[in-house]
Amino acid sequence: MAASSLQPARPTTLRLAFAPDAASARAVAEAIRAFLTEQGVPEKELFSYELCVAEASNNAIKYAVGPARDLKPVAEALFTPDQIELRMTDHTPGFVLPERVPQPSPLKDCGRGLFIIQSVMDEVRYMRGTKENILIMRKRRRAHQPPATERPGASASGLSPEESQRQLADSKRDRANLAAELAFRSETLSAIFRCCAELGRSDGVAEGFGKRLLVDLFHLTTADCCVLRLVSPDQRKLVVAAASETELAFDPIALPLAGEPPRGIEATVAARLTAARFDLREDADRSEPLRAIGPEATGLVCPLVFGGMLVGSIAVGRRGGDFPLGKLQDEVVRVFAEFLAIQTVNLRRHKEEVLRRLVVRESEIAQEIQHLLLPRTLPQLEGFGLAGGWQSARAVGGDFYDALAVGEQSLFLMVADVMGKGVPAALFAATMRGLLRGLAARSDDPAKILGGLNRLLYAELSAVNMFITAQVVHVDLATRQITAASAGHCPPLYVPADRHTVVALPVHGLPIGVLPGTVYQSATARLGTPATLLIHTDGLTDTRNTDGRQFGQRRLMGWLSANAVAGHSAAELRDRLATELNRFRGDADMDDDQAFLLLAEAHVNADRSTAPRLQFQRGSFLFPACT
Repeated sequence: MAASSLQPARPTTLRLAFAPDAASARAVAEAIRAFLTEQGVPEKELFSYELCVAEASNNAIKYAVGPARDLKPVAEALFTPDQIELRMTDHTPGFVLPERVPQPSPLKDCGRGLFIIQSVMDEVRYMRGTKENILIMRKRRRAHQPPATERPGASASGLSPEESQRQLADSKRDRANLAAELAFRSETLSAIFRCCAELGRSDGVAEGFGKRLLVDLFHLTTADCCVLRLVSPDQRKLVVAAASETELAFDPIALPLAGEPPRGIEATVAARLTAARFDLREDADRSEPLRAIGPEATGLVCPLVFGGMLVGSIAVGRRGGDFPLGKLQDEVVRVFAEFLAIQTVNLRRHKEEVLRRLVVRESEIAQEIQHLLLPRTLPQLEGFGLAGGWQSARAVGGDFYDALAVGEQSLFLMVADVMGKGVPAALFAATMRGLLRGLAARSDDPAKILGGLNRLLYAELSAVNMFITAQVVHVDLATRQITAASAGHCPPLYVPADRHTVVALPVHGLPIGVLPGTVYQSATARLGTPATLLIHTDGLTDTRNTDGRQFGQRRLMGWLSANAVAGHSAAELRDRLATELNRFRGDADMDDDQAFLLLAEAHVNADRSTAPRLQFQRGSFLFPACT
């Protein structure tokens, strides 16, 4: 990298925003003519410059459409002894400037302005933007005359009238330059304050703040090009975030690893966290990325640093060396770089906070869906009770239960666990609940119901690599017979007719969504006296205490055997089971949701000749989480 040692003075400039009407356009052309007159431009050249400004300003007004008609165009003039540059910023839809504008027909009005401008100026460029465009017109000048003190015949002592006039003109010029510098600094602060105000108004504005700030920087420094790069998420590259022209949005630049030398000006600035000027006329490296600006480009590359950490880089420059950036422009670029670094970090933190809130809200929505899935009422039978329990872990899953009365003497019970978290799991649970109710109306065989659920849900589940475990049990309350089928779920626990201890009904099957043509098998058994049945998700048996030990199926069966006695209602058993699970877990975190259904016979009827009649009891109670 070749860093230029030049420290050029800032060009004398004039910048005017004018009302979009013909009178203001004429006034701007006259003002620029007066400005160039003060700089000593000969009278014979002034008409050409005035004509170019007039044509450009008229086009800026004529071709603006819609709300852009009310926006003010901006005219600028930059003067050095070697070159004059005129700029016109318009708010029109823009156009593609041909390399050479053909001579227009005398019968047509359009095209004459651009033809005149290209004929008068040495270089004409048109830079199109999303909201505004810039027409750049450059003219190189012949060697200027030396100051009067260097001319033959100048008086060494005393001041001639000509010398007095010259010093007076110099004084006026110094005052004008001072005023211009104050205005320049004021515009810089105004641009930053304007960006701050826009960022505070809405989140949508924040997304493009870098591009809008580059437009202001582009104007303030009278640069040809600006390229803003930000560090990639993996901290390995500088990636273009905004550029003044699309051809400058070139490939990412690799950041050097520890011990590696940086390659290119921007990588060097990023590695050293120090700004550097560049002059490609003195740089022999043909692979330098900034050569996309032009082979004679000059400018400044500044790092974006926040808290000692690299955020990105910004390169600001000009294609030719006639107007290299001066000290004041360097200062402005550094100020903008600091501001961009702060705002970039703020936006990243804002996005992280928004993402965190979205995750929290997603969990809240999933929990709300789960609550809605749980039935508000459970079917009840005189002499029997049915109670449900559900407790959510911090990571929301898809556990739920349901109970459906079939006729007056039988029930369908189901517990299920959708393997997944958040809203998708809850939505699959809601879909499965609706399908279960539809299939239960057609068949009382749990195996056929699970087969139907698998057939209907397989395509959607396999597409997102999810599956569902489920247990469906049909209970005939008149004969005390249970028929169960399982889809990869925990077995039902019950007290059989000839025993007083709890056993597991051996049923097996693949989870729903694993294979498209899965055939499920049913198993039957008779409930003993008092009748007790527990179906549950694996969140109960997988509950861990602070030592990492699981509650387990054997412990669960032992607890149910000890508590399945006459006189304990289903609601009482539910509350006792919830208390036992939370006592065992202690201060350990919940790893999974818990859901279960308990059917219990409250007392033994003396006369069973009359078939029991179903009733409904309000409330499928949730047991509270303990921490």
